[in-house]
Amino acid sequence: MQFLIKKFFELHSEELYDILALRSEIFVLEQKCIYQDIDYRDKDAIHIIGYENKEIICYARILSPGTVYPKHTAIGRVLVREQYRKRQNGNTLMKKAIFVCQKEHLSYPIKISAQSHLDKFYSELNFKSTGKQYIEDGIPHQEMIYISSL
Repeated sequence: MQFLIKKFFELHSEELYDILALRSEIFVLEQKCIYQDIDYRDKDAIHIIGYENKEIICYARILSPGTVYPKHTAIGRVLVREQYRKRQNGNTLMKKAIFVCQKEHLSYPIKISAQSHLDKFYSELNFKSTGKQYIEDGIPHQEMIYISSL
């Protein structure tokens, strides 16, 4: 798998179209969530795009402190194309996202809004629940903070 890390202005129109189509496929169709995916935060995000054979197989975006959380960097819109799951692609993607967060925003901790059923996945990546649980777009979520292993 090859990763491209780009800011919004670096994305080509076809690349952006493929990202938005995949996000819609996963979050709207697969998870049956009707919500406004295009939230204008993409313009300020760092986009992490995982490719295999010229196809996007995984994706995440990083939002600067103050965008979602006042004092935390956020990782969101994390996804892996269905046929590429259970092959450690999500793990590799999140490790890349954590690395980019630390490189770009070293002095800020990382916070995510994680689907609750993925607690084990994120816990194995050193994310710890804050105890705050909520329903977002009809799916149980929890707030989690990355605990650096350094």
